[in-house]
Amino acid sequence: MQLIALLLIGFSLFTAVLLISGNLLQQFEAQQFSSKLAGFILVVCLGVIQWLNLQFILDPSLLVFSPLYIALLYCVAPCFYFYSRRLLTMQTKFNQWQILHALPLSICLFFPIEWMLPLAFLIGSGYLLWLARAVYLLRKQRQRFKLELLALAVFFSIAVSVILLGFIWPLVSNSSFIIGYSILVGLAFFAAILTLLSFPSITVDVAEAAQATYAESTLKNIDCNKKLVHLSQLMEQERLYIMENLSLSMLAEQLQLNSHQLSELINTEFKQGFSKYIRNHRIKAAKKLLLSEPTSSVLSIGLSVGFSTQSNFYTAFRDIVGMAPGQYRKQFLKQ
Repeated sequence: MQLIALLLIGFSLFTAVLLISGNLLQQFEAQQFSSKLAGFILVVCLGVIQWLNLQFILDPSLLVFSPLYIALLYCVAPCFYFYSRRLLTMQTKFNQWQILHALPLSICLFFPIEWMLPLAFLIGSGYLLWLARAVYLLRKQRQRFKLELLALAVFFSIAVSVILLGFIWPLVSNSSFIIGYSILVGLAFFAAILTLLSFPSITVDVAEAAQATYAESTLKNIDCNKKLVHLSQLMEQERLYIMENLSLSMLAEQLQLNSHQLSELINTEFKQGFSKYIRNHRIKAAKKLLLSEPTSSVLSIGLSVGFSTQSNFYTAFRDIVGMAPGQYRKQFLKQ
């Protein structure tokens, strides 16, 4: 178990550097600055915790639960809350009561260690219940999130395991706790990277689902059938989806709608968000070209239908079709 913990700590530290330097936590428009900052702090906190875990595993004589370690534990749950609340609940306004999220951190060091650690995980369990409720409220949009929901379930399972580990801390040795906690944090980093690679637009999709769930209808005075016909014309005949930089606002302008109206129209009619709607059109066109132009390279086809990079094309194709573009071409050209 110690070897597994060391391997996952190394992976966690590498992943933390990758997430920060690659700016992956800040690449989506769906996030506000406060969410981006919270995500940045969250990754830093978990990375430092793993570094401190590594120091203790290498030298058990060190003080394991230092004031820094305890403070980091109290920062993780609130940072995750502020990172995800905009995506899951569409809450954007700050009110004075939110300062209470910092209260446990400000007073935790005044408690004895026997209280500080279980209290940190008790507070974390409260945030976990909030997360479960927020995801449950998005259940009406679950038909567009199948594998994505599985990824969220993995994160939830890891979080539950962390909470349970915190509660049984008095029953195990410090070494066992550190090893177990290191493994769980490492698994969380692994799940985060795997989710970002498998669903690169997951934050955009979740934000659009939350918007569809919480927002009031913006289509009350809109002829939706007429707009849908126009939208179909733009996609099928004018093929606007091949524009690499096509955005929600650009397409909405073509339809003489605002961004919120177009987003709701696509969500209501097609049960998916704008980004997935455009990806579906691009993949549909790519499937035709893969078979009708067998001498064209897979990359050139991906670029011709609007994808900016080969990796984005391959990821979207596998997500929608279930296989790589080259495999799809070989399979159907043989028939």
